[in-house]
Amino acid sequence: MSGCCGPTAVELEPSRQASQPGDLPIVVIGAGPIGLAAAAHLAERGLDFVVLESGEQAGASVAQWGHVRVFSPWTYNIDAAARRLLQADGWSAPDPEWLPTGAELIEEYLAPLAKLLGSRIRTGAKVSAISRLGYDRVRTAGREQAPFLIRLADGSELHARAVIDASGTYATPNVLGASGLPARGEADAADLVDHALPDVLGADRDRYAGKHVLVVGAGHSAATTLLALAQLEDTPITWAIRAGNATRTYGGGEADALPARGALGTRLHAHVESGRIRLLTGFFTHAVERNGEQVRVISRDPSGHEQSVTADQIVSATGYRPDHAIASELRLDLDPILGSTRALAPLIDPNAHSCGTVPAHGADELAHPEGGYYAIGVKSYGRAPTFLLATGYEQARSVVAALAGDWEAARQVQLDLPETGVCSSSLAEAQEQRVGLATGISGGLLGTPLPLATTGATTGATTGATTGAAQGGGCCG
Repeated sequence: MSGCCGPTAVELEPSRQASQPGDLPIVVIGAGPIGLAAAAHLAERGLDFVVLESGEQAGASVAQWGHVRVFSPWTYNIDAAARRLLQADGWSAPDPEWLPTGAELIEEYLAPLAKLLGSRIRTGAKVSAISRLGYDRVRTAGREQAPFLIRLADGSELHARAVIDASGTYATPNVLGASGLPARGEADAADLVDHALPDVLGADRDRYAGKHVLVVGAGHSAATTLLALAQLEDTPITWAIRAGNATRTYGGGEADALPARGALGTRLHAHVESGRIRLLTGFFTHAVERNGEQVRVISRDPSGHEQSVTADQIVSATGYRPDHAIASELRLDLDPILGSTRALAPLIDPNAHSCGTVPAHGADELAHPEGGYYAIGVKSYGRAPTFLLATGYEQARSVVAALAGDWEAARQVQLDLPETGVCSSSLAEAQEQRVGLATGISGGLLGTPLPLATTGATTGATTGATTGAAQGGGCCG
């Protein structure tokens, strides 16, 4: 057929369509903690599904920070449905009070869960695009009856009745530039810039020892890296943040209900006060000038004032952003600021919220005009650094309930989280708040040993973000 503006697609009768949505699996993208939680809930409800993981193992992104220890103990790091499935298979849960490393999170939880789910987990399966079979983003008639078309990087395709995108943001870190654009000259110094949470005391030690290292970012991943660098002798350290002070990064100290997280700010503050770490405030990265094996980083604040620092190595702990390119042919309703859904944006806006004030939310807040497509986990938060692993688990539970048609369960969203003082710069206010965990990529990560574990004073960190209240980072990023 031809339309007034050119040829139009012929609508297929239901009996002639290649696949009927009701007969197809639900595709989960990503086999990290949130994607596998969704898979566990799907399995528990008896829904057919396939998990597509771009890496070569479950938790491939977690493996990138396997040397890092999380703030929260095991009791908060395991999804409820996943726990039930594993225990029914004879699995013994780890010590609930132990703070696992990323490697332990994989070995003792994610890998056994993936093994239990078996062939439903496909590794080395990178999704390159999602659409509707026979429908681009413009066409409407019959759209809801058309299955999803998922194309992989190797050119293969599969069809699905629904898509749960838990692919995360780890592969798309923010740039150094304070304006959201790469700093001038940033690409020319790419080999001297590492992203958050390098293995400073292990595999990457030679890259940093004895060199002047600049750490950019006000989140807890920056703090973790700073504390690790402080253990290297003859290694000058400069810390650059956009805020006028580091109060938000120092957090609640002893008021934090997760001791590993509370001690982070206390230790970092002590290093700054002693001069071991040089703190530059009001630092808005504008340009990077390479000079041989060194790089000069220039700040230009909104008033035009400039300052600069020359370093041998840079750690960019400026957070992450979502990449919605694979869903460009789907009908997404994204908040123009955060890149989350419009309904979720006011609940997670870092200009108004810390992770402690984000309410529980689920399928209703995560829904797009494209029925059957949900982004969950840290990707659902867009650029907001207020994500919690426990919140992601609740998202997974609610979305799977909705896809099962159990809207009563989908809308009964709730969280049971520990009190903490780290999410607010005001200690008194923080003690009155109910806030959550900082684990995983956007949560509390620990990069050093636990010498104070017996007293509860351990350290941890999250990935830093260049957005946030006072642009000083948040408790979760």
